[in-house]
Amino acid sequence: MQQQHRQPELVEGNLPVFVFPTELVFYADEQTSHKQVLTLYNPYEFALKFKVLCTAPNKYSVVDATGAVKPQCCVDIVIRHRDVRPCHYGVYDKFRLQVSEQSQRKALGRKEVTATLRPSASLEPPSPRLQDDERRLKEQLAEKSRPAGGGPSLLTVLLGLLCVAALMLPTLGEQESTVPVYLHLSVNKKLVAAYVLGLLTMVILRT
Repeated sequence: MQQQHRQPELVEGNLPVFVFPTELVFYADEQTSHKQVLTLYNPYEFALKFKVLCTAPNKYSVVDATGAVKPQCCVDIVIRHRDVRPCHYGVYDKFRLQVSEQSQRKALGRKEVTATLRPSASLEPPSPRLQDDERRLKEQLAEKSRPAGGGPSLLTVLLGLLCVAALMLPTLGEQESTVPVYLHLSVNKKLVAAYVLGLLTMVILRT
C-alpha cells in the first residue's frame, strides 16, 4: 500500500511564519511598554517548535524563548526591555523567530521582528512599515484560510467561535464571577482574540 508523506512539501526556509506584531516599540517614559507580547500563530495541521534569537540579547529578556505551538493554535512570547538608557534610543535590534516541525531539526521558516527604544510615548504617526506588515499578514492568513471551493473553511469558523468565546470570558482580576479563575484571560490575550476575530471576519466577507 502506497503511503503519502507530507514531509517532501516542507522545504527548508520556505514555510510562511505568522507573527504579530512585526515591530516592537518600547518607550523609556512608559513603564508598561517595557513589556511586549509577540503572538506566534500556527494555522497548519502539524505542530511546530520555535526558537527566538536576538541581535542584542543583553538588552532583552525573552520568556520561553523556545517552545512548541499546537496545530491551529497560537502562543504568546513575552519580551522585556531591561536596559532602558538614552544611549539606546533609536537603535534598531532584531528578533528572529525560527520554526520547524517537531520531529525535524532544520528550520522550515523564519521571521524577523524589529525592536527599538524611543524616549517618549507622545503621539506619533503610524509606521508605514508596520501598516504594510499588518496588511501582508492579513492577506497571508486570508489566503491560508480560504478553501478552494469558495466560502469560509471549517477552520475559519472554528477559530472565529474560539475568539468570540475568549472575548466573553471574564478578564483577569475580576472578583465577582462564577467562572473558574483559570479561565480568566489577561487583557493582552483578549486584544489578540479581538484582532484575530477581525482578520477572520475579513476572510469570511471576502469569500
